[in-house]
Amino acid sequence: MRTLDALLDQNEPALPLIEAWAQDASVAVELLPPSAERDAVLLALQVTTRSPLGALAHGTGGILVDGGWLRMLGSGHARLPRPLHRWNQGRGHGFLLIADDAVGGFFAVNGGGLGEDVGKVHYLAPDTLAWESLEIGHTAFVQWAFSDGLRDFYRDLRWDGWERDVAVLDGERCFSFYPFLFTAQGGVQSSARKPVPVAEHYDFTLRMGAETGR
Repeated sequence: MRTLDALLDQNEPALPLIEAWAQDASVAVELLPPSAERDAVLLALQVTTRSPLGALAHGTGGILVDGGWLRMLGSGHARLPRPLHRWNQGRGHGFLLIADDAVGGFFAVNGGGLGEDVGKVHYLAPDTLAWESLEIGHTAFVQWAFSDGLRDFYRDLRWDGWERDVAVLDGERCFSFYPFLFTAQGGVQSSARKPVPVAEHYDFTLRMGAETGR
């Protein structure tokens, strides 16, 4: 197990790179300041700050993208109080959960539990209940999330007035829809929605996926 000194890259840290991507982003990007848990997060991950994953985990409390629609987990913050290492305790079975969104979807880096494409980012979609590979690694995922590709990806999962609703949604919650989005009757425009705890929704998504054989 590598020490903190070995994980803190002083020569080529990736945080300035992330900050540059955020500055040039075509969507709103907010880097939250890191928390006192940042060393513990990095030690748990065992990745260096030369990588965007390590830099994000240690150098930020998390990142809010497109008004908070997408939440990338870091060391934790009052507006995103889920440190990366704690959020994955008991949840990451062969993968590392790295981000989630307002509509109840989850992103993870495949560690072998999601198929043979180890290192690629997968998305657990609320309308299919299935893990889908994005066929990109974490670095490319961050760059993609800061681009117009994010809005293209969510085109069918956004409703009229979503910006107003997401603006008052805290980082511990996401929206739940009824009828559920994975049913023929469900839809983001027609279903009723309410904010629910992200942890509760994640458990529900996994349970429904198992019950429906998806």
